[in-house]
Amino acid sequence: MDRNRLGDETSPYLLQHKDNPVHWQPWSEATLAAAKLDDKPILLSIGYAACHWCHVMAHESFENAQIAARMNELFVNIKVDREERPDLDAIYQHALALMGEQGGWPLTMFLTPDGEPFWGGTYFPPEQRWGRPGFAQVLDAISNAYAQKREDVAKNVATLREALQKLGRPERGGRIGTELLDRVAERLMRETDQLHGGIGTAPKFPQTGILELLWRAWKRTGQSPYRDAVVKALDAMCQGGIYDHLGGGFARYSTDARWLVPHFEKMLYDNAELVDLMTLVWQETKSPLYRERIGETLGWVTREMLTPAGGFASSVDADSEHEEGKYYVWSETEIDQALGERAALFKRFYDVTAEGNWEEKNILNRSNASGLAEEETERELAACRALLMQARQHRVRPGWDDKVLADWNGLMITAMANAAIVFERRDWLQTARRAFEFIRREMTAADARLLHSWRAGRARHPANVDDYANLARAALALQEATGAVNFVAQAREWVATLDRLYWDEAGGGYFFAAKDTTGLIARAKTAADSAVPAGNGTLVGVLTRLAILTGDDTYRRRAETIVETFSGEVARNFFPLATLLNNAELLEKPLQIVLFGRKNDPAFQSLRGASYAVSLPNRVILSLAPASALPTGHPASGKGLVDGKPAAYVCDGPVCSLPVTNPESLLETLSRVR
Repeated sequence: MDRNRLGDETSPYLLQHKDNPVHWQPWSEATLAAAKLDDKPILLSIGYAACHWCHVMAHESFENAQIAARMNELFVNIKVDREERPDLDAIYQHALALMGEQGGWPLTMFLTPDGEPFWGGTYFPPEQRWGRPGFAQVLDAISNAYAQKREDVAKNVATLREALQKLGRPERGGRIGTELLDRVAERLMRETDQLHGGIGTAPKFPQTGILELLWRAWKRTGQSPYRDAVVKALDAMCQGGIYDHLGGGFARYSTDARWLVPHFEKMLYDNAELVDLMTLVWQETKSPLYRERIGETLGWVTREMLTPAGGFASSVDADSEHEEGKYYVWSETEIDQALGERAALFKRFYDVTAEGNWEEKNILNRSNASGLAEEETERELAACRALLMQARQHRVRPGWDDKVLADWNGLMITAMANAAIVFERRDWLQTARRAFEFIRREMTAADARLLHSWRAGRARHPANVDDYANLARAALALQEATGAVNFVAQAREWVATLDRLYWDEAGGGYFFAAKDTTGLIARAKTAADSAVPAGNGTLVGVLTRLAILTGDDTYRRRAETIVETFSGEVARNFFPLATLLNNAELLEKPLQIVLFGRKNDPAFQSLRGASYAVSLPNRVILSLAPASALPTGHPASGKGLVDGKPAAYVCDGPVCSLPVTNPESLLETLSRVR
């Protein structure tokens, strides 16, 4: 532990700290063994490359020679990238919550040499300020407590250990039916911001899972407030400062209630979830705004987030030149110089003034309008944006975290494949397929198990349930988009791995980490969404689709078991359970559209296009060649072409419609479905 060993790592976040005077170590069995040998407490610092306050604490404390010397003397110092090791982050974030503290990043935890937590916090300033102790004071106090008050430390450890074991014991319940979903949706409506759109107050996150839950409530009940809440939120985000109006893509969250001031980092997962939701809502509203934002966002992804190897990178930093948002904001003078006589129009539409709208600068936004302007004006504004984008290229770019994460890539592949079908964009589908093949080729170990993270030619770290869940969902989205059966086979293989290594035989549901993952003091099992959807919730939908596609009812029974394992949590706190609730509705009432015909037949393509022209969250499409047979017991079994023509059958539960052979009739049939 005599030097900083992060230079051997691949994570951009860890490499940011390789020159710190702190003797940082990666999380490993060797590091934990050294802590035990020296009987030193562990200082665990967890963050990620795009985290603004992680950069602040690094500059203030970890680059400070005196503070670093104290850290090296008193602790074994471990630095973890939470995106590489979400299993570790989840455990220690939960431990901090059990101490009554608000979680977040940077996470600063103090552990025994066995890795068990006894005290922690998040950001600490170098000296006492804002009612928070200085980091140097914290170091001395914790070291003294560990040396002189071992009994108190042991009590803390024992209490937290017992509480952490409950991470694997959720409250069981029964099925989740329509009545419960309606009650949850009604309650969530009270949390919507009727003035500015979205859920809650500042800071305001996209909360796509909850918005989808409200959209599903609209589709079930026909009650317009649900629809209006979703549209208002999406309009506000699409027009607000949280959206990058020049380069495309959404920032992680807004620091204010009206979506003006973002926390400027851009994450792959947020953009995937927003594209998927906007696609679903566009199918009904046909909003030109959503279509444009989807195209611009996926344009940004393919232009700036696609690694040369084919996978999607993780994030773009909030900071450049040690200043948050500097790359994105403008003075009025800069706008005038770049646009000349066009500036007046642009400034009027994008809220640009001499005094600025944030810290004497301007965050570009169009929050004063819920939609786009007339076509000629939009063409002129697009020309202005292109000029400003060109000018922005000369600025110092924010840091780029180019590691490829399996679970986040699964989300983007699914969103891109779905959008490719709806908007008939073959290029998006090709990009999604390339990313999927990259993961299968480069992030799969010799034993066919997935790895979680890849960078610089090295795939590392054990995969978690979210990796398998999101990639299995991506495989099924690609199967639907392409008709290639190998994607279903791959999804089945990944689910088999989950069943073998992650399934809880005693209590049901999937653990977050595999049973042979080392270095964990607890195994979490949850259906609660975090920054990304919970794997158990996603898998309810994956298993439902596999049951339909294969005719193997084992998948359906396993999906039902997952719901029963976690449904008791709804009574405790349903706010983080949106993914589970949304997929439970799919499990209860899947809407199957069965299409028979030759893939390249224009009549078949017309029916297929009509199948995606209506917003149906529970839609499952089965595209079959004329001679194909459905599994015995399927409601459309024995059906096929009509007089040699392609035909569609809409199956709601065990009942199928009469055959439909033209797109107009299919649209009429689907428009009646709720």
